[in-house]
Amino acid sequence: MKWIDMPPVWLLAAAVVTWFIGRAAPLGLSFGGTWSDFAGGILIGGGLILLVLAVTEMRKRRTTIIPHRDADVLVTSGIFKRSRNPIYLGDALILLGLILRWDAPLALPLVPVFVWVIERRFIIPEENRLRSKFRQEFYRYTQKTRRWV
Repeated sequence: MKWIDMPPVWLLAAAVVTWFIGRAAPLGLSFGGTWSDFAGGILIGGGLILLVLAVTEMRKRRTTIIPHRDADVLVTSGIFKRSRNPIYLGDALILLGLILRWDAPLALPLVPVFVWVIERRFIIPEENRLRSKFRQEFYRYTQKTRRWV
């Protein structure tokens, strides 16, 4: 059942809730048409770019992208110079973009809830494993690179 407790599953769940909120409960609230479609598209595209850059960098360094596994290498190059968690940042941007595209303002609270869940379920345990394995190198990395942006 560990495959269910993965960030893409959490993102999919949040996206489904967002879609239903956008369809079922607009309550007369709206972001407006064209600008929110455009901004949503930019956020989704930016999130996808972050995902691709991060996965490419991790593959290049031959380490796992599976959150529950131990990393073979501490990746600090490429997009990881800017963010310690570009994949999760990309996920959050995609969710925010979907909220805008699907005109679901009541779903906005899902973004901080999603970030909180991802931080508690994945980021903190990952960082604890990295801290144990790479000690001083991980400490130096955390001093130079922020968790999100």
